Amino acid sequence: MTGGEAPFREELGRAPGAYGEVLLRRRAADDGEHLELVVDGVFAMDDVDTATERALATEALRRCRGQGLTVLVGGLGLGCTAAAALADPRVAAVEVVEVQPPLVDWAREGLLPALPVADPRLRLRVGDVAAHLSGTRARYDAVLLDVDNGPVFLVHPANAGLYEEPGLAAALGALRPGGMLAIWSSAPVPELAGRLAGRSGAADVEHVVLAVERDGRRHEYALVLGRRAAQAS
Repeated sequence: MTGGEAPFREELGRAPGAYGEVLLRRRAADDGEHLELVVDGVFAMDDVDTATERALATEALRRCRGQGLTVLVGGLGLGCTAAAALADPRVAAVEVVEVQPPLVDWAREGLLPALPVADPRLRLRVGDVAAHLSGTRARYDAVLLDVDNGPVFLVHPANAGLYEEPGLAAALGALRPGGMLAIWSSAPVPELAGRLAGRSGAADVEHVVLAVERDGRRHEYALVLGRRAAQAS
């Protein structure tokens, strides 16, 4: 592709979703082909650089102890976070809760090549992760949340509650004592880290800024990580 030409895009899937139409397409670029996800007419993400999405899993699991770990991933995206969790040999099960039914269908059809859908440790389910966290009796070793671009840029206003006191309490409550909560953000969010650190039952809270160079520009993403206190019941 040369300068001045419109980028070639191939539509892979288009369907109604929970919050408007969901579109999955492939884009040609000078460095190869890339997947793009568009929700309700708004660009959501692509797979040009998925280092921070993968770091959401690897950084949380690096802080987890033991074997046979169980992981909850809130938000499927293009499958990179779940794939990174499955790459850890200590992980026994990864459950992904995704609100957009078409995205789960496309993953099962093999349209998200980053995700090893044949891995028997992987379970994909359609649902609202906030409702799942509030209602589950499961106890996970890690809860990884990437349902928005973080609290500063919501995909849908209803997701704001995930980053407030009740949402953080529900996420911590879904963890085993000593388990890790990790939240992805498209920008630094020290206020979210402070909010989590102020909760009883939370320990070892960290705000990790990840710098990525893209198209000649520096972008700063962030992870908020916190452990459920070992004495939590």
